[in-house]
Amino acid sequence: MKANCKPRKMSNFPRHLPRDRSIRLRVMPEQSNDYRVAVFGAGGVGKSSLVLRFVRGTFRETYIPTIEDTYRQVISCNKNVCTLQITDTTGSHQFPAMQRLSISKGHAFILVYSITSRQSLEELRPIYEIICETKGDVDSIPVMLVGNKCDDPNREVSIQQGMEQAKAWNCAFLETSAKTNYNVKELFQDLLQLEKRRTMSLHLETKKTKSQKRREKLKGKCAIM
Repeated sequence: MKANCKPRKMSNFPRHLPRDRSIRLRVMPEQSNDYRVAVFGAGGVGKSSLVLRFVRGTFRETYIPTIEDTYRQVISCNKNVCTLQITDTTGSHQFPAMQRLSISKGHAFILVYSITSRQSLEELRPIYEIICETKGDVDSIPVMLVGNKCDDPNREVSIQQGMEQAKAWNCAFLETSAKTNYNVKELFQDLLQLEKRRTMSLHLETKKTKSQKRREKLKGKCAIM
């Protein structure tokens, strides 16, 4: 007697692919006007904390290793609405293919180290070299070297050392603290302003309604006595 077995349908999406944890825009396909930013750094330097602080305004004390997460934020590009797609990459060296894919698809890059760990700065070197190898002319690509955890008194990397490394790599430099929300929004705004091929901004330029114009006109007539 033959068993009546039907072949199981396999999903088109491999189970091992990283999940997109952007809840509001999770089902949206990647668009041609997406501006893709890849965030790199060793495990524990605070990559995810920086991204979550920027996108959701939250900070988590516990460290949860990331394989790869994607977040989206609506921004202005050439006075039009587009999507800022931020890829929070793995801090592990076990996924080189995923790192290279993020670099090849990326428009801008954030290289994060912890100011409490000299080693975390050194671990960015191979990532920077792959960016140069993949993209060629780095001068035309926004790259930001970021010293995170600047609120921590146990410093191993001085501001001067960070600035010197950024100069050697011909990229911008900033120190941040995801915990205290120091320079987090400035990090992403400064990164977008490094883009030379188009005008990028975190602030959406929308047409003002008549009521908004009326309120602004009345506000301009008010004076403190």
